[in-house]
Amino acid sequence: MASSTKLWGGRFTGATDPLMTVYNESIHYDRHMHTADVRGSQAYAKAMHLRGILTEHERDEIIRGLDLVEAEWEAGTFKIIPGVDEDIHTANERRLGEIIGTHIAGKLHTGRSRNDQVATDMRIWLRGKLEEIEGFLTDLLKAHVGRAEQDMHVLMPGYTHLQRAQPIRWSHWVMAHALSFSSDLERLRELYKRVNKCPLGSGALAGNPFEVDREFLAKELGFEGVVGNSLLGVSDRDFIVETLQWAALAMNHISKWAEDLIIYSTAEFGFISLADAYSTGSSLMPQKKNPDSLELLRGKSGRVFGQMAGFMYTLKGLPSTYNKDLQEDKEPLFDCVRTVADSFQIATGVLSTLKINEQKMREALTMDMLATDLADYLVRKGVPFRQTHHISGAAVRLAEERGFSGIDKLTLEDYKGLCDVFEEDVHAEVFDFEKSVEKRAAIGGPARHRVLEQIEKVKAVLGA
Repeated sequence: MASSTKLWGGRFTGATDPLMTVYNESIHYDRHMHTADVRGSQAYAKAMHLRGILTEHERDEIIRGLDLVEAEWEAGTFKIIPGVDEDIHTANERRLGEIIGTHIAGKLHTGRSRNDQVATDMRIWLRGKLEEIEGFLTDLLKAHVGRAEQDMHVLMPGYTHLQRAQPIRWSHWVMAHALSFSSDLERLRELYKRVNKCPLGSGALAGNPFEVDREFLAKELGFEGVVGNSLLGVSDRDFIVETLQWAALAMNHISKWAEDLIIYSTAEFGFISLADAYSTGSSLMPQKKNPDSLELLRGKSGRVFGQMAGFMYTLKGLPSTYNKDLQEDKEPLFDCVRTVADSFQIATGVLSTLKINEQKMREALTMDMLATDLADYLVRKGVPFRQTHHISGAAVRLAEERGFSGIDKLTLEDYKGLCDVFEEDVHAEVFDFEKSVEKRAAIGGPARHRVLEQIEKVKAVLGA
């Protein structure tokens, strides 16, 4: 294909290596930005009319033609010409020329470069996707709040080192993850502000020679201000890095959440059961019900982290302004955005439909988990904690030596033999799981009113 067919062909007389043509093209993935590219071009046409570069008729023809181009993309009838349409910008301008004529269409690119054009398209496209993701994340948080409110009465073991530690509410576990996702939502909203800056009007690198009104462009395209330096405008991809970093952290939270539920769904735990819609079977073992939805969520967190790390490595040694390496921003970003959006929706479905086995959770609560409560009992009677910890440990050992199922089986005389501060209320005060949970009433604890406070905190973020 002769180079004269390309936007940059005037300098070249020789043909391009066919493999280089394919290697250079990005149309097969940046076509996703067709709407953003059309919107940016229409706004630029309006700005060029304000500067007297385009007549009113030319402006209107460009806008009309681009509407028809966009309609073809939406209808799936836009025909990409291999070897000619190397990117979305080239494709749209080529088709615009076919619709309204190349004389008018050829004026659209005046003072503009694909360098500032692609940076603008990326920001417009990403801005819209972040709005969608915020909606999906909001749905996930609402699902957490709903489950926490619905299942407030359910108690379960809390774990450290995957060993039973102390009793908590199931709702407390739910809200622990909800608060992580709530922080993700707050960070997403901060990220959006930095994405939503307009680079259009930066030209190739040295700015626009026709004094285009960049503030007009920003307002026309819904941006909150402009990128204040043209060199930075065409080269800045921090907004993509930050998106990938945000996504990596959010998916890490998804992964930890999924891992807990995978464990809780095993026969050994039996705390939850996933809906069939989010499970699969075994091709060999008919009895199996596998938590594939959760395992995929856990696995895709690594995929997203890899996209972030890979693109940062691409950026680390680039010189100033635009370099073709930056074309590597799109594929990881597009895939990352799709993965995160899908993951939030799957997680919402999983949590909304899973069933909890309250009886199994109760059965997993054992009296040895109240050993700390036994120590706390003595603290409330004036004994230093270091002594009470030792006394409680001795009670555990004594119960084991006698073959008891728990330390609640020891008699008052047994306890007095360990410490004469014990009184007749020891069994009633200590060996009650509900009381144990309710005594942990500091801010952030599992006591009912504290979990309700956590719910209200998340609701406040959702309503912000």
